[in-house]
Amino acid sequence: MVKPADLYGNVITTGWGQVAAVWSDTGLWELGFPRPDEVLAFDDIHAKEPMRLEADHKASLWSEQLAYELKLYFQGFPIPFTVPVDWRFYSPFQMAVLTYTADIPYGTTVSYQAVAQAIGSPKAARAVGGALNSNRTPLVVPCHRVVGANGGLTGFGGGVDMKKALLLLESED
Repeated sequence: MVKPADLYGNVITTGWGQVAAVWSDTGLWELGFPRPDEVLAFDDIHAKEPMRLEADHKASLWSEQLAYELKLYFQGFPIPFTVPVDWRFYSPFQMAVLTYTADIPYGTTVSYQAVAQAIGSPKAARAVGGALNSNRTPLVVPCHRVVGANGGLTGFGGGVDMKKALLLLESED
């Protein structure tokens, strides 16, 4: 994977477990799924080395902001994530899919086909799935909100059970 020269990693404690976050100089580079402890939290992360565990001031502030937003999210609040995302090294098609997905509202699902149509590639539903698979920042870019045409829960980097749990969390009033 191509990545920025300097990356900073930290672990954020949430109500669902530890979440590994990796920061670049422009924002969130990668985000893991909740895991039971810090060692496992970094198992999801592709940008393992070189990575510093102490962040610069900007990344520290972003990490505090993300920790607060994740805390609220996992408590069931419809929080919009506001930390900056480092969009570098995605293809133009991936960017179109991921930036569209980043704006899918909390508690809402859309089909792969609907995403393809929305970005002007109506025959690219399968390619939308591939682009979502490249998402380095799940939860912040909520790819779990994209489902099959019949509403079925298809592939997800965190597993279908995680996808189901996140959608259930978002459907509770």
